[in-house]
Amino acid sequence: MEITRAEKIAETLEQLVFSGQYKDGDRLDEIKLAESFNVSRTPIREALQRLVLSGFAEQIPRRGVFVRLPGPVDLMEMFETMAEIESACGRLAASRITDQGLDLLRATNLRCQTAVEKQDLEGYYAENEVFHQTIYRGTANGFLEKEALRLQNRLKPYRRTQLRFRGRVSQSMSEHLLIVEALQTGDGEAAARALRAHVAVQGEKFQQLMVSLNG
Repeated sequence: MEITRAEKIAETLEQLVFSGQYKDGDRLDEIKLAESFNVSRTPIREALQRLVLSGFAEQIPRRGVFVRLPGPVDLMEMFETMAEIESACGRLAASRITDQGLDLLRATNLRCQTAVEKQDLEGYYAENEVFHQTIYRGTANGFLEKEALRLQNRLKPYRRTQLRFRGRVSQSMSEHLLIVEALQTGDGEAAARALRAHVAVQGEKFQQLMVSLNG
C-alpha cells in the first residue's frame, strides 16, 4: 500500500513524541517542521491534521497545534474499549462476513505475512489496519463499523508503537491466524476471544507503552 508523504511525516512525528523529543503540551511549529523535513508547508499541514484527527495533537485557534497525550488511565480505558468493540465485531462477522470478505481477509493476511518476512514494519501496520477494517465491514452493522473505525484511528499511534516491541509482530501474526480460522469456521465465540486478546494491552506491554510515552 502506498503511504503518502504526509502520512510518513505524521508517523515520524509520532515516533519523535514517543522517543521524548516532543513532550505533552509542546507546540508543533509548522515552519520549523517544514525546514526540518525539507518540504513545503502543505504536507506538514496535512500531517498535523492527521495527528489532530487521531487525537494525538490539539489545534488551538490562533496558537497552533500542540502535542496531547492521554494519561495512563485514559489510555488503558481506550484499549479496553477497543478490545471489547473488536470482540463484538468478531462475534458478528463470524456469522455475517461474506465469501468475498473472507477472501479479502485471507489476501490481506498474506500481505501481512510478506511484510513480516521483509521486516517492513510500516507495511505490516498498513495491511494490519485493512485486516481489521475488513472484519468491521464483515459485521454488516454500519454503526458498529463506524465506532470501530473511529477508535481504531484514535489508537493508531499507540497500536503502531506496540509493534516495535521485541517479538510483537510475529505474535500479532500468530493471532491473525487464529482470528481467520475462527471466522472461516463461523465460530463467533472463538473469534470474539481471539480479537479481544489480540487488541488488549495488559501487564508488561502496557508498561512498555507508558515508558515510550514518557520518553
